[in-house]
Amino acid sequence: MEFKSLGALALHMASQEVALLVSLHEGLEKCAVKVEQTAKDEIGHYQAGIGPFPAWADLADSTEAEKVRLGYPADAPLLASGEMQQSITHTTHALETVIGSTDEKMVYHEFGTAKMPARPVMGPAVFRNKEYIRRVLGMATVSGLIGGSAIHASLGYDSTP
Repeated sequence: MEFKSLGALALHMASQEVALLVSLHEGLEKCAVKVEQTAKDEIGHYQAGIGPFPAWADLADSTEAEKVRLGYPADAPLLASGEMQQSITHTTHALETVIGSTDEKMVYHEFGTAKMPARPVMGPAVFRNKEYIRRVLGMATVSGLIGGSAIHASLGYDSTP
């Protein structure tokens, strides 16, 4: 690549930085969507332990009986009305994403209490997607460095991991 002036080089370098930031933002958004969906999918099904996160303990018989009495699905941990499940959302701004729940009960389930075992949702959702996150962010980095998704596609790489 040849530049006719320092100004042209500076403009090129600035555009490369913008392309990298845009590509990373898009990759981060893809990862956030995937982790959010995984977290939502975990609710209502007993989860095996993964990484540092424990397997979910069975619900107490009294809890199951109360859920059934209230008309909620039986044998579906953390799923009652579905409100907590649907409260899981994400926001992505620049190179930062926040994935979580607006339901205050989620923190008790994530970490447990003195009377209730932890049934973590958010941590395992990230852990289950660890390789996906590495792949997407790695691809976004390379794509941004070599000129964006158009060049990436022209090299024959699939942009949807």
